[in-house]
Formats: sequence, C-alpha cells, structure tokens
Amino acid sequence: MTICSWNRECIFGEIHRIKVGDPEMILNEFGKIVRDEWMKSALIRKEIEICAFVVMPNHLHGIVAIRGWGDRPVAPTVRRPGPKPKSISSFLAGFKAIVTKRINEFRQSPGVPVWQRNYFERIIRNDIEYDRIRNYIVNNPRDWQDDQDNPDNFECVDRKV
Repeated sequence: MTICSWNRECIFGEIHRIKVGDPEMILNEFGKIVRDEWMKSALIRKEIEICAFVVMPNHLHGIVAIRGWGDRPVAPTVRRPGPKPKSISSFLAGFKAIVTKRINEFRQSPGVPVWQRNYFERIIRNDIEYDRIRNYIVNNPRDWQDDQDNPDNFECVDRKV
C-alpha cells in the first residue's frame, strides 16, 4: 500500500547520499513519528503483520498481512459507519489518526491535515509479486529521482507498484 502526505508535501525527511553508496532516507521528527507508529501498529493490532516498508519524504510504502483472515465465521452484526474492524481500512484509519495527532501536537497545529484522504492498495497474489513489490519498496530511496511521488516528477501518472 501507499499512503501520501497532504498535497504530497515532503514533510517526513529527505533523501541524502551518505558517503559512498545508494541514497538513504533521513527521517526528520515527523518521519520518525510515522516510522514508530507504523512499527507500533503490529503490537497494538494483533491481526496485523508488518512486512517491508519505507517512509519517504512525502509518502509511505508498506506491505501488511492480516493474520487469521477468514479463520472465523462471520456473524451478522449491526451495520456501523466507518471501516470494518480488523480490516486494512480500519488499520490505516487508526494509523493515520494517531500520526496526525502526534505530528500536530509536535508542531502545535491542531486540525491541520497530514495525509491525503485515501490510499493506494494492491493485493499481492504470489511470491513473484511479493518479491517485486518488496524490492520496489526497499529500493525506493535509491530510485527517488524517478519516483512519481517526487515533487519534481508529478507529471507521472502510472503507479509502479
């Protein structure tokens, strides 16, 4: 999945070339909040397994597995507004809410959006897709100059993942 910052502003850090080698993502305080809350999600939500992820200057890419999906019979419930419990949308709603709260407390700006309203998702159907997408995520800082989420490349339309 991919989650973009509000207006794709580069608020989570910068890509730097450290000595010799590939560029690295250097997280600022906001980026560290995103990383920490992403990692904490697997501890809070037992159904979530965090696989590969990277926080970029204006977005986050991640692979998330939902454990135990389909183990339990679905019982009829009263329909409530909002995302279905133990779903990707529920997980992301909680994640985005706590990150927004913490960043806005840090910058003393209540009510200012941090995230775009929606997110991009893709179901990974086999090991080949998993390896390709994982490699894309891991190599995203190296490929930042060509990334469609890089503000210098906003004319790009097609998603790579």
